Amino acid sequence: MKSTSPEVTLAGKPAGVTKSKSKRRQSTFSKEWLMTMLWRFIIVAVILVIWESAVRLELVNGFLMGSPSAILDAAITMASSGQLLTDAFATVNATVIGFVVGSLIGSLAGLLMWYSKSVARVLDPFIVAMNGIPKIALAPMIIIWFGSGIFSKIALASVATFIVALLSAYQATHQIDESQINLMKSFGAKKSQIFRKIIVPSSLPWIISAFRINIGLALVSVVGGEFISSDKGLGHMVFVEGNLFNLPAVWVGVFMLMLVAMLLYTCVGYIESRLLPWNDNKTSSKSTSV
Repeated sequence: MKSTSPEVTLAGKPAGVTKSKSKRRQSTFSKEWLMTMLWRFIIVAVILVIWESAVRLELVNGFLMGSPSAILDAAITMASSGQLLTDAFATVNATVIGFVVGSLIGSLAGLLMWYSKSVARVLDPFIVAMNGIPKIALAPMIIIWFGSGIFSKIALASVATFIVALLSAYQATHQIDESQINLMKSFGAKKSQIFRKIIVPSSLPWIISAFRINIGLALVSVVGGEFISSDKGLGHMVFVEGNLFNLPAVWVGVFMLMLVAMLLYTCVGYIESRLLPWNDNKTSSKSTSV
């Protein structure tokens, strides 16, 4: 005799009920996301309309403030000439490479400091001192050493992200429950095994959090280096056009930097969802409120 009982999930609830709840949650999330995006679009549209109207009515000085229409014309001109994409690619390229190099080396160094507390105590004041130095103050020396090309921007971004990643990873090793380590030791685990099985996995949330901070630091460092000495890049474009009092072109550079920052931050969020899938739902819920 065949059973007519409904399929039951591990939680003890019928599969149909679980699927329907999941669909309702997805539908609710989609509606919230659409409403959030709609309100964002409305806010931006209202700001642009007020800005354009104020310039046309001569309530503000268009030469000093620019206008949305003039900014759009400048963006089309710069995009048509290829200058905008060339400068954006140069900034993004240096930012991503510097971020990856500095964050990975810094995270690895911070984790390895767990091996020796005596070494960590010796290096601690030097690391704190380096963290307190404004990284842009190192830009003139780094540009002198590496030249005005892309390598100096990569080096500057790497230095800025290295210290933050190191401190975050090293701090993460101090937040791990000692009972887990003692349990591994009681089973005769070696220090290298504890490092691979406990220290690294438990430190990943802290390391990824540092990535979110470092992507912004890398971009700021690259743009600062382009301000000082560079032949291309969004920072170089903003600096040159600012000296020429071409405010619409300056606004194009600023808006492009905002777009680049949002895209890079989104990429880091995607990496977090892949490396830390258990935080994916939490991240998704937060994304509607940001």
